[in-house]
Parts: sequence; C-alpha cells; structure tokens
Amino acid sequence: MFGLELWELALAAGVTLFAGFVKGAVGFAMPMIMISAFGSFLPKETALALLILPTLVTNLAQAFRQGWRAAWDSTRRYRLHISMVVLFLIVSAQFVTVIPQGVMYFILGAPILGFALWQLAGRSMAIRIEHRARVEAVLGIIGGLYGGVSGIWGPPLIVYLISIGAEKKETVRVQGVVFLIGAVVLSGAHLQSGVLNAETLPASAVMVVPAVLGLWAGFRMQDRLDPARFRRWTLVLLALSGLNLVRRALTL
Repeated sequence: MFGLELWELALAAGVTLFAGFVKGAVGFAMPMIMISAFGSFLPKETALALLILPTLVTNLAQAFRQGWRAAWDSTRRYRLHISMVVLFLIVSAQFVTVIPQGVMYFILGAPILGFALWQLAGRSMAIRIEHRARVEAVLGIIGGLYGGVSGIWGPPLIVYLISIGAEKKETVRVQGVVFLIGAVVLSGAHLQSGVLNAETLPASAVMVVPAVLGLWAGFRMQDRLDPARFRRWTLVLLALSGLNLVRRALTL
C-alpha cells in the first residue's frame, strides 16, 4: 500500500500520532521525532516524504489556532527574525554541498543543549529589552544559516522566545508561523526534487490523519499546562533536540 508494507504504514502512523501530540503540547519537535523514528525502518527519501504534508498541515493549524489576526500580529511582531531566517536560509542553501553537515549539526546542537540544561538547572539568561532587536536578528541569521544547510531552523527561535519570557500561547503561535513558512518552502522544493511523487504523496497525505489527531490531543494538554510546566517541558524537548543534533553529528 503506497509502496509500503502494512506494518510499515501502521508503525509510521503510530509515530506520527505521538509526534503530533508532542507538537500540540509544546509547539515543536514533530519533524525531529518523525525523521529519527522513520529512519530506523524506512529509506531516507521515503522517511522525508512522509513527514512533509503532516508538517505543513499541523503548522497551519498551530499558526492560525487563535485566528488569522493573531497569526498576522505575531508575524508582524517577529518580522525581523522571520526575514533574517528566510534571507539567510536562501543564502546558505547554496552551500549545502560544501559545508559538512556533521559539523553544522554539532555547532548548532551543542550550544542549544548547553542553554537548555543551564535553564533547567534554574539559571537565568534573560535578554535585556534594549538588546532584543539585535539578539532577535542574530538568532534569525543563525537559524537561517543552519536551516539552509541542515533543514533545521527552529531551535534558535525557541531559545529567543524562552529568553524574552514570551507567553505560552504566543510561543506556540510564533513557532507555528515560522515553521509554516519553512514547511511551504520544503513542500515546494520536494515536489520539484521528486521526493514527493505519485507514490509518496498519497502516503504523506495519509499521515496527516494521525498527525492532526495527535495535534488535537496535544492542544488539550497544552491548555492544561501552567506556564511553569509548559516552560519546563519546552526546555526538556529543546535539550533532547540539541542532544539529537549532537548524536547525528557524531554518527555522520
């Protein structure tokens, strides 16, 4: 079915359900969970194809959960970060075959892991208001540079949102807006590359169902999390993201 064995399809759906739940609860980590798990039983191209449409649809739902006005307000408020991500993602994508991915994974993952562990230990790293625009731009540039080479541009944004103490709903919504932009670009790119084709596109569409079900359950969990617990779980997932990047760097 869709070029997959029935057990592969069922296992992929289970992974996607869980990844959707995590994304709904804290706003990110869905592609990381899916690609890490899919890679253990699916070819690389198939694993990538299966996550594309679920990522696109769930980011759309996440970005517009409070309505288009709230999404537009967040886009306008964080336009500096978003514009830097998009600009430098395009620039760095030209060097994807030149820069070793293992090096990029490590020098992104290690600082993120360190930041998350520092915060989990109860240390503060708040950004002073007079420096916010500068830090927002710099982290946008870092996200874009890494995104073009590795396909990962979310962690610097999450670091910024945690550091400025962004409110829970806004944190999740801004992530949705930024990730949605990337998901649209990713979908278009892989329609052209052939990763999304007549065989993998229907399979990716099927994965939208468990992704949305998981996302809905995760939203309910997010609504019940108080700000302190939401921040803690965000930091735990951020630490795992950094650890996963370091792992990938060391295994390439």
